[in-house]
Order: sequence, then structure tokens, then C-alpha cells
Amino acid sequence: MKVKILTLATLFSCGLFMVNAQTPTFQKGDKVLNLGIGFGGYSPGGYQVTTPSVSASFEVGIKGNGTDKGSIGIGGYLGYANYKENVNNSWTVNRVMIGPRFVLHYPLADKLDTYGGLTLGFVARSWKWNGSGTEPTHPSKPPLSGDLFVGGRYYLSDKFAIMGELALTAYLTLGISLKL
Repeated sequence: MKVKILTLATLFSCGLFMVNAQTPTFQKGDKVLNLGIGFGGYSPGGYQVTTPSVSASFEVGIKGNGTDKGSIGIGGYLGYANYKENVNNSWTVNRVMIGPRFVLHYPLADKLDTYGGLTLGFVARSWKWNGSGTEPTHPSKPPLSGDLFVGGRYYLSDKFAIMGELALTAYLTLGISLKL
């Protein structure tokens, strides 16, 4: 029993040391531009994304330096998606979202910037009726929206990274990141 406890304690200590030894890839003052293509997704009311969504976000590090484990970034988000009603495909919706993005970064491995956060935004929608008969009034949706996300950027050089994010509005977003 003592050997098992000692082994677990050693592995746990090594794991903490490895996380603490990582160099932060996102720090105070850093500026990063993300460009992505999203696959899948959901909009309240039974709508599914029908074409890949596109997004751009910009982020500036506002807290954290080379000795901190984590850092905080704030920036903006712009995204476009096309949705189709799941029930009978009567409505097609074009959706544009713009707003602030709040991000918490925590380094887990060299060259890997792992993060999670919240996007809030104003949503503009245009509706197209695809059903038969007279077009009814389109469903009402609030102009404000939010999205939680987790993601990572793997830096191939000091300024260029590949990125991936998981969220609700686009289940999987893949793209590139440029550190400016």
C-alpha cells in the first residue's frame, strides 16, 4: 500500500513540475488574430448549421507575464453561419454575430496555448422561407447571444499557430492563428 501511495505521489509531483515548467505562449501584451472554419453547430429552436461557418477573432493579453501560470485575454469576435430548421426545412437563417470575447489561458505543454472562455455578442439574422404556401412570420429570436468555448493553439513558429476550438455555435472550429 505504501508503495502505491509513494508511486502516485511521485507521479503527481512530476505532473505538477511539468505543468509549472511550461513556458507561457500567451502573455500580457500579446496580440493574436484567429481565422477559423467551423463544422457542425446548433442554434436554439432546432436549427442545424448547413454550411461551414467562418469566424475571425482578435485578442490582447491584459493580465499575466512570463512567471504566471495563466493569463487573461480580451478581444472581439465576428462570425457567420447559415442554419436550416431541423423539423421540416421551412426556414433558412443567415446569422452574423459580433461582440467581445473573454479568454483564460493556461499552459499545459510547450508551444501549446490552451484556453477557455466566453463570447457575448449582438446577432443579426436574415430569414428565408423555403416551405410551401404563404410565408408565416419568421420565428422571433433575441438579438443578444453568448457562447462558451475551449480551445488550443499549437505554435509552429513564434508567430504562426494552428488552432482548434470546441463550442456550441460551431461544434469544431479549425484554423490558423497569427501572433502580431
